[in-house]
Amino acid sequence: MVKHPIPLALGAVLLWASLATLGALTRSLPPFFVVGVSLCVGSLLSIHRAKEWKVPPLTALAGVYGLFGYHFLLFFAFRHAPALEANLLNYLWPLLIVLLSPWFRPGIRLNHRHILGGALGFIGAGLIVTGGQLALSQQYLPGYLLAIAAAVVWSTFSLLLGRLPAFPGSAMGGFCLASGLLALLCHALFEPAVNPSAAQWATLALLGLGPMGGAFFLWERALRLGDPRQIGSLSYSTPLLSTLLLTASGQGHLSPLASVAILLILGGALLGTLPARSRAAAGAS
Repeated sequence: MVKHPIPLALGAVLLWASLATLGALTRSLPPFFVVGVSLCVGSLLSIHRAKEWKVPPLTALAGVYGLFGYHFLLFFAFRHAPALEANLLNYLWPLLIVLLSPWFRPGIRLNHRHILGGALGFIGAGLIVTGGQLALSQQYLPGYLLAIAAAVVWSTFSLLLGRLPAFPGSAMGGFCLASGLLALLCHALFEPAVNPSAAQWATLALLGLGPMGGAFFLWERALRLGDPRQIGSLSYSTPLLSTLLLTASGQGHLSPLASVAILLILGGALLGTLPARSRAAAGAS
């Protein structure tokens, strides 16, 4: 059994960082179609162990709640609010993982380090996502609420992973398939039919193997084994790494404000992931 969940969480974060770069190549495709196909491809990662997809109904419901519920709310948030503001509110989920940890994990307590680290990470992520330009408007309130709801769904799902009865990690493939089929149903109901090019099909396959598939398997194992306070703080590096990857691929650029954001995110992650001092050490200081 893996005893070090932080590398697993980092692996998921690194894969999620590629989402914007790969997603840009499918920008002309309807979002529910992209999510549906990608999740179905992601399910293939554990198709060789499909017998292990059979889990208790409540566990299966939790998986679909997380994977499908999150994307459903987020995409409708983008329909009812500007993308920058919706995306910023969506990035409340790492902070919520930190703040809600005591409710889901008995014995876990928050200290000023975790709260300050989470807050610094959120501010840094906000600067990266919005470029320092934010204009909340009451007319977009439904979209803002949907984005916050998406953040609540992903954070509570992540914390539930450590409370559910033990299930094989390969069962994430079943969650991906069920959620992918539901997303394709939404595509049929709400979006026009499409005919992707060969290059777009290849990109959809990469999305399914990486940020929309493989990342979920790593995330499940990390949250089941690790401290959600540390992993939540670490997760704020996702928008930072995503921006750096976009810049490296020529699809974006770093502003001077990004330097401040980088320091805030790295500082917040450091505060949130440093191991707590023992009582004996604290008393000796």
